[in-house]
Amino acid sequence: MKPLLFVPALALSLSCGHAAAVDLDPPYGWSTSAELGAISTSGNTVGTSVTGKIDSKQELPDWSNEYILAGYFKDEQVTNADGEKVRERSAQRYSLSAKAAYKLMQDRDRLFALATHVDDRFGAYLRYSTIGVGYGTQIYQSETKTLDVEIGPGYFRGARSTGETENGMTVRGAADFKWRLSESALFSQMLTVERGTSNIHSQAETALRTKINNTMQLKAAFSVRNDTSVPADKKNTDTQTSVTLVYSF
Repeated sequence: MKPLLFVPALALSLSCGHAAAVDLDPPYGWSTSAELGAISTSGNTVGTSVTGKIDSKQELPDWSNEYILAGYFKDEQVTNADGEKVRERSAQRYSLSAKAAYKLMQDRDRLFALATHVDDRFGAYLRYSTIGVGYGTQIYQSETKTLDVEIGPGYFRGARSTGETENGMTVRGAADFKWRLSESALFSQMLTVERGTSNIHSQAETALRTKINNTMQLKAAFSVRNDTSVPADKKNTDTQTSVTLVYSF
């Protein structure tokens, strides 16, 4: 997978129609959203998958802070070597991130510090932690669209399923595009790329949110995670398609 394939889609959409204005200046204080989606199957295929996320943001006159906790797991019924049907965990991932951004004098320019940790039982890395600093700004703004970018150095430490541990410096780049399609619909595209000495780790999410009422939204999303260097028994790319309910408070 090449992460830059997502960029042309962003550039193309910048030239499209008009709708309600994007929320450019969130009010000071806390705003939190919690999303949850679950699928349970029975019959010929038996399994359960659950995905959830809590995103909490704090806006202050000089600071903008964000804390994200996310999780995903999947259980499936399989037949073991003895011919018995048993439930088996086939996916399990938890992630936590915290970011503090200091607002500069120039409009929408920021310096930030970021820390993340991912625990992925079936991923290319069992555990993957990063810290980083950098600069962020908004390079495009219209009545209905915004595009924010970030770049900066960092440090990572990862543990493989083979028992190997890797660490080193990284360069991180990120882009966040939002397009307000109407009063009740918001399209978003997020892309993050971390380039280290032996691996390029990238994540992308394409999502569409539709408003149900003042506090509830329905979100459909497609996310991709990619590592260029993986063990022989692992695939480079993991994808997830989800439909979740989002509650904002």
